[in-house]
Order: sequence, then structure tokens, then C-alpha cells
Amino acid sequence: MRIILFLFISLILLWVSRRSLRNVRSHGFYRFFAFEGVVALVLLNHPYWFEQPFALRQLMSWFLLACSVAFVLHGVQLLRIVGGQEQRQDMPENLAFENTVNLVEVGLYRFIRHPMYASLLFLAWGALLKHPAWQSLVLALWVSAFLIATAKIEERENLRFFGHGYRAYCERSKMFIPFLF
Repeated sequence: MRIILFLFISLILLWVSRRSLRNVRSHGFYRFFAFEGVVALVLLNHPYWFEQPFALRQLMSWFLLACSVAFVLHGVQLLRIVGGQEQRQDMPENLAFENTVNLVEVGLYRFIRHPMYASLLFLAWGALLKHPAWQSLVLALWVSAFLIATAKIEERENLRFFGHGYRAYCERSKMFIPFLF
């Protein structure tokens, strides 16, 4: 059943990412593989989500999962309210909400440049902690590597679009985790 669910979700991700997957230079290309890893991790470890609910690893997992939800909700809200949207001819494979016209530097974006990718990172490592096994570790490292690649490529895109303002923003913010990384 998990394999069928994985394939079904993968088909949805393929449809949403179809334009990005045609352009290996697009951040969306690499993001697709991060999403695939997250889906695999969640499906692999879902039977263990409520096993030993007060074990330290479970508490740490729930903390990461809560951060994941908070980061993505806050990030999307700020992009929508502050970022504005406009179709960009230079990045036709972008999803509509990604085409911001204003550099967002408030809220969580004040501290980190990629709250939504951080959300996926927290989701992956939170899912790993539900049942730490070598397969889960490999998937979490897979997701992490693809998210770093995604963020670095998106930063190059943002430098081209926002120019010096984005470079200055990079110097005063972290990539994923406030004050750390």
C-alpha cells in the first residue's frame, strides 16, 4: 500500500514540477527530488509515529515537525503579503507564488533566506527520528543534499533578479536555521 501511495504522490509531484524538470538549471528541478525523499521518509516511518510517544527522540521529532509546519505557514504568508507576484519571463518554470517582485526581509525571512526549504529539512529529520534506521538516514541525507542544492541555485536566480540588495541580504541572514546555518 505504501508503494502505491508513494507512486500516486510522485505522479502529483511530477505534474506540479513538470516545467521545472525540463530545466536542470532551475531550483525546482532539485526541489522535486527533495520532495520525493520527504515522501519516501514519511511513508517509510509512518508506522512508528506514535510508538513510545514520550521517548526523547519522539519529543525531538515532534518539535522538528511543529517547526516544519510553523516555518512553511509563516513563509508562504509573508511571500504572499510582502513579496507580491508577477509573471517572470526569465523563470517560466516557477510556480506562481515563487515569482515575488519584492525582496522579503521581515518575519522569519529576517533571519533565514529559505523558510520553506527549512520546513522540508525539519520534516525530513523529524520523520527520521520517528524510526532511526540506516534507510531513513540515507533518505534524510538525500533530502538535505537536494535542499542545499535547491537553495544555492535559487540564490543565484535571486541574485540575478534582485541584484545587490539580495547579496546584502545573504550577508546578514542564514540559509535554513536562524543564527546557525
